[in-house]
Amino acid sequence: MASEGILLGMGNPLLDISAVVDEKFLEKYDIKPNNAILAEDKHLPMYDELASKNNVEYIAGGATQNSIKVAQWLLQIPGATSYMGCIGKDKYGEEMKKNAKQAGVNVHYYEDETAPTGTCAVCVLGGERSLVANLSAANCYKVDHLKQPENWALVEKAKYFYIAGFFLTVSPESIQLVAAHATANNKVFSMNLSAPFICEFFKDAQDKALPYVDYVFGNETEARVFSKVHGWETDNVEEIAIKISQLPKASGTHKRITVITQGADPVVVAEDGNVKVFPVILLPKEKLVDTNGAGDAFVGGFLSQLVQGKPIEDSVRAGCYAANVIIQRSGCTYPEKPDFN
Repeated sequence: MASEGILLGMGNPLLDISAVVDEKFLEKYDIKPNNAILAEDKHLPMYDELASKNNVEYIAGGATQNSIKVAQWLLQIPGATSYMGCIGKDKYGEEMKKNAKQAGVNVHYYEDETAPTGTCAVCVLGGERSLVANLSAANCYKVDHLKQPENWALVEKAKYFYIAGFFLTVSPESIQLVAAHATANNKVFSMNLSAPFICEFFKDAQDKALPYVDYVFGNETEARVFSKVHGWETDNVEEIAIKISQLPKASGTHKRITVITQGADPVVVAEDGNVKVFPVILLPKEKLVDTNGAGDAFVGGFLSQLVQGKPIEDSVRAGCYAANVIIQRSGCTYPEKPDFN
């Protein structure tokens, strides 16, 4: 049975500003469909432009926070999950706190006095989403916050950890601290490849964390970029998944398992040099609303079963269920109660 505080996530809390856009909008701001990038100066006017659209929605997000909220939703045990990250002292920060509390997650945000709460522009076109993150306060997380007794207590209490790769751009020091704790105490530590740019430009930080990672999540695009960056001569997702699972490990207590999603194609799971593939729940095109949060939801669903000691098949099934629910709604949102069994 999952207990209070069993799962802890750390990441970049971002308020999603989500709206349906057209091709011209993407061209104007030089945005590729179905990609995730960090905002540059040229993107900054876009946030107000999105906010002025009549179909705009605000949803508390950020990759790790999405996954933790979905895990919490599936577990239905108050406070089973905890989360840390940095927000600003502003109305978006208040919105974030309210949203996370409603979701039942025990959040310990570090509140930065100087920077505004981070936002993520979610540009939806034809069901596909492009993300442009303006980290702002999320970029200000300090390892000192993690070391405060009331926050470190969350680390001590948790038996499972999940951190998206995006956090490598903010506080690799915090990641190493939690990862080393997990390994030393026989706990389970998981991370996500998160985006092609993480695999390319934060390779050193990613490589430093990987020996501690028991579960590596990612999608097929990220897996192929990871392969290329590491000089592997393959873009076969199953081969790449096996290779990632066989990279050196800091401890032999848990073997590493790689889980790669491929949109509507089967989920690839590699462990012990073998691959299993699991079909996803196919959705008719007309029911697809928005793929934003699908990958995060998959991870949340997966973790909700993992923390209960369920077999990998159940974890994948819950991941696919959660992703299927999320893509039929706008943003990473879900009905009040799950009907997963």
